[in-house]
Amino acid sequence: MYRMVDLQRVPVYRDQNNFCAEVSVANLGGGELVGVLAQNRGLVHTDTGTIILVRSKDHGKTWDPSTKVVVMAETADLASEIDLEKAQEARRAAERALEGGSQEPADLASARAQLQQSLLRIRVAERRHREGPRHRG
Repeated sequence: MYRMVDLQRVPVYRDQNNFCAEVSVANLGGGELVGVLAQNRGLVHTDTGTIILVRSKDHGKTWDPSTKVVVMAETADLASEIDLEKAQEARRAAERALEGGSQEPADLASARAQLQQSLLRIRVAERRHREGPRHRG
């Protein structure tokens, strides 16, 4: 049985203009942690938002906001705003990063997330191109 001792409250990520919550943390080993959380638009909780990833290299004592990676952007839901050429270039960049292979675990996780996001954006943009814009009504 595990027992938690010496618990401390440590902010993983702060954004003065947006509500951030629902953090899940993965231990990559060697003191490196990755936190995935929801960043909502505005200062109230909503059921939509952007999913971001940040990391710590000191067992979670501090978190580096410069490591922020957008895993799934809220605007990805708006197919009309997706630039297919940019999504394809993002896919190629992520594939190049993964082919390099000699990166830190968090960098590889970030490249995988960027690849998944770009593939999703490509599928949505291609479907919109095939089917045309959807009309609400």
